[in-house]
Amino acid sequence: MTEDIGAPVDKGNPWRQGIAAVVAVAALCGGAWWLGETSGTSPAKPARCSGGKPDKTAAPAEKAHTSGAQLCEALNRPDLAELLGTPDQKPRTASGSQKSMRLLGSEDIVSPSARVEFDAYTVELSATYDRLRVAESAVVLGKGAQQQAVLGHPAFFYSDRTVTFSIGTDGRGTNSGPGSPVRALTVALGDKDSGGSYEVTLWRADGVLPDDAVVRRVAEKVLPTVPGWTTGGVGATQG
Repeated sequence: MTEDIGAPVDKGNPWRQGIAAVVAVAALCGGAWWLGETSGTSPAKPARCSGGKPDKTAAPAEKAHTSGAQLCEALNRPDLAELLGTPDQKPRTASGSQKSMRLLGSEDIVSPSARVEFDAYTVELSATYDRLRVAESAVVLGKGAQQQAVLGHPAFFYSDRTVTFSIGTDGRGTNSGPGSPVRALTVALGDKDSGGSYEVTLWRADGVLPDDAVVRRVAEKVLPTVPGWTTGGVGATQG
């Protein structure tokens, strides 16, 4: 017997690696997505955010960025279940993480994230503070990226899959493989799309691809509550 543990898609997936290659050639910066911590709570009570506090050893520039804890507070809103179309459910876990990386000798790239889990849905909110423009990411993805304007910010939808880890009951041996289909919405940090992005990602426990309308509804309610969010003006091409 094995135990299956769903994990979110890593931004090291093939399309993101392709973007990283383009960024390296263009002397830009790329990002990465790390898994958040999790903290179990009673299903009868709303989950409280855990983890995601800024690293005390971080450089002053990093401390100016939104933390994983702040993203978790924004995502873990009282009406999140209603936005997902499952108003009777309570979040089981809510967590944040705060990490950074350095790519090709460049400055540190901060990438906080947060995750809230329900019985039916898992929702993630992340931010990547790099120089990669959303429009550039969409070009690399090609037809797989459906460009949008979200709250006046350039954005695009794309699909991927989670990774499922199978662990033997004796604790020996692990396997991984494709899991649930994921729908993600990447939104530029600012309406000028000068670099960096937020990403709202959803996947369902029943393996059905989440509807774009649900992902967009969550993004439009959550993103304006993230510290540092700026009201957009000029949007991307509608698609």
